[in-house]
Amino acid sequence: MIRQIDRKIQNYEKKQEAYTAKLDAAKAELEKFQAAKNRYLEGLTIGGEGASDTSFSETTARSLVKSMMWRVIAGSVTFFTSLRFSGSMSTALSIVGSDFFSKAATMFIGERLMNKSGAGRKSGADGVGRSLAKALLWRLFAICNTLTMSWLIAKDLSMASKIAGSDAVFKTGLMFFYERAWAKIEWGKEYSIEFSI
Repeated sequence: MIRQIDRKIQNYEKKQEAYTAKLDAAKAELEKFQAAKNRYLEGLTIGGEGASDTSFSETTARSLVKSMMWRVIAGSVTFFTSLRFSGSMSTALSIVGSDFFSKAATMFIGERLMNKSGAGRKSGADGVGRSLAKALLWRLFAICNTLTMSWLIAKDLSMASKIAGSDAVFKTGLMFFYERAWAKIEWGKEYSIEFSI
């Protein structure tokens, strides 16, 4: 009789150990989720352990505001370089006006396309390499556009080259810093938080 009772005691002790291990694992998972929730509420990091670095996308409104704000900044630079090299207010305004909407539209489309790629995104923001790549890609297109529009309006390839060339040097660096500033802005980012249990 004592042996039977001892076996039953051992059997229940084993079951208790298994349940205790399951309870400890559940407590650890609960603590992990509570810590992730607290980090999210404090705005420190999004997601939990193993969360993807590309766990966000940009809204259409963010892309639109980024492209329009850049056009105002870049258009101002183009206006002053066009005015300097052409000496004509009319020519400078024509060059800026001609490429304002075409570049705003193409930059918006570029932002939407880049949004589909997670390359270079880290910790809820674009990394330095991604900002540099975006600045270089955009400036390559913008140089061609400015050169073409300046040449068509001014009818002088030498002057158009000076306008596009000076724009290229200054605005490539400016675009990089513009992208870095936007990487720190949370407005217009939609986060997708994935947890696995």
